[in-house]
Amino acid sequence: MSILEGLNSEQAQAVLTTDGPLLVLAGAGSGKTTVLTRRIAHIIEQKKARPWQILAITFTNKAAAEMLTRISKLVPDDAGDMWIKTFHSACLRILRYDIEKMGTKYTSAFNVYDTNDQKRLVKDCIKASNVSEDMYPVKMLLSRISDCKNKGITPDEFENSVYDFKQKTIAKIYRLYQKRLEDNNSLDFDDLLNKTVELFTKCPDVLEYYQNKFKYILVDEYQDTNNIQYRLVALLAAKHRNLCVVGDDDQSIYKFRGADITNILDFEKQFKEAKTIKLEQNYRSTQTILDAANDVIKNNKGRKSKKLWTSSGEGDKITLSVLDDQISEASYINNCIERLVHSGKYRYNDFAVLYRTNAQTRAFEENLTCPYRILAGLRFYDRKEIKDILAYLRIIYNPADDINLTRIINVPKRGIGDTTVSKIQALASSVGKSMFDIITDSEYDEALGRATLKIKEFVSVINDLIAKKNSVPVTALIDDMLQKTGYTDSVLAESPEEARSRIENIEEFRSKAYEYQNEVDAPTFEGFLDNISLVSDVDNLDSEQDAVVLMTLHSAKGLEFPVVFMCGMEKGLFPSQMSEMEEGGMEEERRLCYVGITRAKEKLYITAARYRTIYGTTSPQLLSPFVDEIPDELIDDASQKRNFIARNYDLSSTYSSYKSSDNFSAGSAFGKPKMSVSSITDKYSMVTASALKTTTSDFSMKKGDRVHHRKFGDGMIVSVTPSGNDHLVEILFDNVGTKNLMASIAKLKKI
Repeated sequence: MSILEGLNSEQAQAVLTTDGPLLVLAGAGSGKTTVLTRRIAHIIEQKKARPWQILAITFTNKAAAEMLTRISKLVPDDAGDMWIKTFHSACLRILRYDIEKMGTKYTSAFNVYDTNDQKRLVKDCIKASNVSEDMYPVKMLLSRISDCKNKGITPDEFENSVYDFKQKTIAKIYRLYQKRLEDNNSLDFDDLLNKTVELFTKCPDVLEYYQNKFKYILVDEYQDTNNIQYRLVALLAAKHRNLCVVGDDDQSIYKFRGADITNILDFEKQFKEAKTIKLEQNYRSTQTILDAANDVIKNNKGRKSKKLWTSSGEGDKITLSVLDDQISEASYINNCIERLVHSGKYRYNDFAVLYRTNAQTRAFEENLTCPYRILAGLRFYDRKEIKDILAYLRIIYNPADDINLTRIINVPKRGIGDTTVSKIQALASSVGKSMFDIITDSEYDEALGRATLKIKEFVSVINDLIAKKNSVPVTALIDDMLQKTGYTDSVLAESPEEARSRIENIEEFRSKAYEYQNEVDAPTFEGFLDNISLVSDVDNLDSEQDAVVLMTLHSAKGLEFPVVFMCGMEKGLFPSQMSEMEEGGMEEERRLCYVGITRAKEKLYITAARYRTIYGTTSPQLLSPFVDEIPDELIDDASQKRNFIARNYDLSSTYSSYKSSDNFSAGSAFGKPKMSVSSITDKYSMVTASALKTTTSDFSMKKGDRVHHRKFGDGMIVSVTPSGNDHLVEILFDNVGTKNLMASIAKLKKI
C-alpha cells in the first residue's frame, strides 16, 4: 500500500514533512493516528532513520498498542524495534537501565506505587509528623505533592516558596514522603517522569545517549502534556530537533492533572522554525454534530482557530430532552436505548452515557434495565485479593518495600499482630534499615519476642519465592505463592458467596499473567509487574462486551460511539460551580463539552433535569450555557430549550416543608416525592406570584458583590441573570452553599 493512499492533502503534507519541528493541529476525529503511523512508516521507508531511532509517545497503552498494530502492517519487518510507548512506560524503561547512575539509594529493582500504596505511605508520614489527618487530609496532600511533581518542584523548592505554617508543614510531609519512597526503593507514578528528567540533568552522558538514539520524536495528545513532560521532550529533542507534536488545543481537559495548554498554544514560540498543519476534515461524526461542537467551542478565546467539517452528510438533529429529575432522566435514557436496540440497528455497546461527575451514576444504577458497565468504578487491581497478591509479588521483587510488606506480613493471619509489626517498624526506623532487613537478621530475634518463630516461617516462604522469581514462569510463581502462603485456603474459608467471587478474581489475575507471558517475546517477572503498574481504566474497556458504557466526560476522551447521551446539562453541574470562579475554568469546561459532543458518530442526545438531588441536596436547575450556545436549528425540538426557563425563585423552603410532610417517602436515597416536581412548582408559583410582579429592573448588584440574606447569611454573588422585570441571583453562601434567588423577594443587602 502507498504511504499516502487515502489521505487528504493536509494529512499527506503532515506525513511528508519529516525534518524539523512540526505542529499538527488535529481536530477531533480527523485521523491523527493515521497521520502518525504513516509518517513513521514514511521515515523508515525513506531510510531517514532506523526503527530503533524513532520514539513515539502516546497517553494510553491502548493507543500505543493500536499505533504499533497499524505500523506493523505498513512496515512488518521493522516495527518491533521502535519505542512506541506512553510517557510513563518510556521513562520506566529508561530508569530500569540507568537509575543507579544517579547516586541515590535506588536500584533497578524499584517498585512502582499505585494510588493505594501512596495513600498508605502518606498516612505513615502524617503519623510520623505528629499532625492531624483532619487538618492534613491524605487526598489533599497527594494532590499537592502530585501538582508539585508535575511542575518539577522539589520539596526544598516548595518549602522555600511558601510562608505560612500549614504550607510549611505540607512541604515537610512532602519531603518525608520522598525520603520514605527512596528508603523503600519505590517510585510513585509522577516520579517516573521526574526521576527521568533528574537523571538526564545529573548524568549528561545518559541524556546524550538518548538524544543520539532518538533521531525522530513524535508526541500524541500534546495538549495534555504538563511542565515535566514538556521538559522531558525538549531535552530529548534538543540535538536533532525533529520533533512532531500532534494535538488539539480544543481538547485540553486535564488541567486538574497538571496539563498546561500553553505547551501547544506556544509551540511555535518555543520552536521558532516550526511548521504548522491543521487537520479539520472529520471522519467520525455527522455535520450536525460537528456544527454543534464548532458553535460551542468558538466561544473560547484561548484557542487556535479551526473548524471541523465532514463529507459524510448532515445526519440527524440533536435531541434535547428536559426531564423532571434525575430519576426521570435515567428512565428516559434507558427507554431510548431499548427502543433503538429493538429497532435492530444498534447493539448495547453502541451507546455511551457521559456525565460530569461520578455522583450522577447512582440514578442510572437504580433505574437502568439495559445491560451496562461503569468505567472507572472499582478497578480490578483495587480489589483486596488482587492488591494482596500484588503486594506479595512486589515484596518478592523488591524486599525493601515496607509499605507492601506491612500489608501482607499477617495476610493470611499467621500470628504476627499489629504490636509486632509496630516493633519491626520502630527497629527499622531506628537503625535506618528496611523492615525485611530486620526480620531476616537474627540479631533482632530477642526484641521481637514470641512472634519470632512465625516471622521466620514467613521469611522462609518469601526467600524461597525470591530464589525462583527469575527461573519460573510468572503463572508458576503466582501458583507457588498462593500455595505456600495459604492465601487460597484462607479465601475458601470465607462465606461461599464471597469466596466464589474472590477466587474468580484470583483466577482472572492468573489469566492476565498467562496472557502476558504468551504475548510478549521475552516475558520476565519484572516486565509483568511493570505492565500491571501502567494499566489505566480506559485500557480495561472491553469494546466487545455488549453493554452500555457509563463514564465521566474526562474518561471518554479518545473514544467514540454511534450514540452518545450527554446528561446533567445544567448550570452548576456542567459547567461546574467552581469553574466560574477559577481563571480559565469556563474555557476548560467548554473544551470538555466539545470533547463530549465529538464522541458521537451518528446520534447525540442531550438531557437536563428541572430538579436534581445531588450530594444530599435537591435544588431547581438552570440550563447549561453550553446548550444555549448550540443553535436552535441543530436541535430537533428547540422549544424544549426555550421553555426551560430558570426557576426564578428559591424552592429550598418549599422542599423542606414537603420533605417533612407526608408528601415525601423515605424509601429512596434521593427522597422520591409522592407529589410530582411539577405540582410542587405550580403550588409554589401561586404563593409567589404576587411577589414576582415586583419590578427590579434597576437591580444594581453584580457578580462578585458580597451580600447578606436574612435566612442564609453572608455570601458572594456568582451570577446575575435578567428575567423579565426581575433578576435571578445565584449566590454562593458561606454556610449553606449555592442558592438561586429572585431579587424581588430575596431582599439582599450589599455588605
